[in-house]
Amino acid sequence: MKNILVVAPHCDDEVLGCGGTIKKLTKKGLNVIVLMITNGFIGAPELFKEEDTLKNRQEAKVANAYLGVKKVVFLDFPAPRLDSIASYKLSIAISEIIRDYDIDTMYIPHKGDIHRDHFVTHECSLVAARPINNCPVKRIYSYETLSETEWAMPSQNEAFIPTVFENVTDTFEEKAKSFGFYKSQVKEYPHPRSQESMRALAMHRGATVGFHLAEAFMLIREIKD
Repeated sequence: MKNILVVAPHCDDEVLGCGGTIKKLTKKGLNVIVLMITNGFIGAPELFKEEDTLKNRQEAKVANAYLGVKKVVFLDFPAPRLDSIASYKLSIAISEIIRDYDIDTMYIPHKGDIHRDHFVTHECSLVAARPINNCPVKRIYSYETLSETEWAMPSQNEAFIPTVFENVTDTFEEKAKSFGFYKSQVKEYPHPRSQESMRALAMHRGATVGFHLAEAFMLIREIKD
């Protein structure tokens, strides 16, 4: 690993899904880039005010800077209606980021999430990272997002079945504090987007493999020389 890209449909998905892992990677001196796909004001101005979107993006900059992320890229695809655009446009945009930053590892949302923006982001990320034309991506993982992954229909084809577990016992507090910077997104327990729910999931994933706290991922592809 050298250059890692975390693809987030919306601001805060990256911290919920892999904030502890991001901190582990940056502590090792690795280059982590976070790509935010959507803009709520452009997609649904009747739901999201422009000032709210700007505030959310500022929160994202602070939250990711705390995790050691040096570059956050914002795109302006419409939320919450990514499925209304021509998907090739998003695939091309992600592909350009992959090549500009020579990305070798990607973290992307789970395809079975209840939010269609997550599904579209997942599919377009895979298209962008196809192992052709000297694409530098060698590893792709999908992450789970509280209030999106667990609310989807319990189908075998769409289930999140983790195959990789990252020990985040030593970085979970940084993850929790980073999420706290998203003041517009933090909810009160028992809402899944709460500090308590985030810790409960990390405890469950950790207990699965003998860690105190962990983040779970599905390995989509790994290419070894």
